[in-house]
Amino acid sequence: MKNPLGAAPNNRWLADAKSVSTVRRAPKPRPLRFAARPQNLTVDAARSAMIVIDMQNDFCHPDGWLAGIGVDVAPARRPIKPLARLLPALRKAGMPVVWVNWGNRPDLLNLSPSLLHVYKPTGKGIGLGDPLPKNKARVLQKDSWAAAVVDELPIDARDIRVDKFRMSGFWDTPLDSILRNMKIDTLFFGGVNADQCVLCTLQDANFLGYDCVMVEDCSATTSPQFCWDATLYNVRQCFGFTTGSAALLKGLAK
Repeated sequence: MKNPLGAAPNNRWLADAKSVSTVRRAPKPRPLRFAARPQNLTVDAARSAMIVIDMQNDFCHPDGWLAGIGVDVAPARRPIKPLARLLPALRKAGMPVVWVNWGNRPDLLNLSPSLLHVYKPTGKGIGLGDPLPKNKARVLQKDSWAAAVVDELPIDARDIRVDKFRMSGFWDTPLDSILRNMKIDTLFFGGVNADQCVLCTLQDANFLGYDCVMVEDCSATTSPQFCWDATLYNVRQCFGFTTGSAALLKGLAK
């Protein structure tokens, strides 16, 4: 009996002492049809994944970083309930869920001065890696409370985690390698902020050749309304499609 070589079921060789087969198992297509804009969509659920970006305590929790510097995090919390409904259905359908979260090194050596300046423009205050006043968790530091996903969105053992430290989840991370190894070509996007990390990751996905769909009610931003409007316009006009979680759930039910 030949032995499998490869972590992804759709991208494995079979080998023994005498021979190797590089014939990959082709998954049976699973068409998923749903309403979308600017056009309705049919995608292959067998080659799709859900990317959830930055649904972390520092961005979404009342005791997190953004709230601590005076940002109203209520908008950032709006995707929690839609994601809590959608993600279990996607997992049940066999679609991978990928958490792409900001996670600094403790020594900050993966952050340039220009990145630090965005969040600490005067060089003073509470920026990336600095301790929060209430619980002393360091802002968006990998493996800290600050960088953890909010409790309302439990992470399943089957889910995939990727740490990022740019607005885009593709820069200097293994995200592209993981997706290509899994033979994924359609990506659904949710998380915060829609006009920043979500959009930057979606744009890079488009540039890399992935088919991109933003799930509107699973995404949000603490930026002004015009930023949200421009994000939806640009996704539909240039980078892919938008839909809602209800449309996806309806499509999955069929």
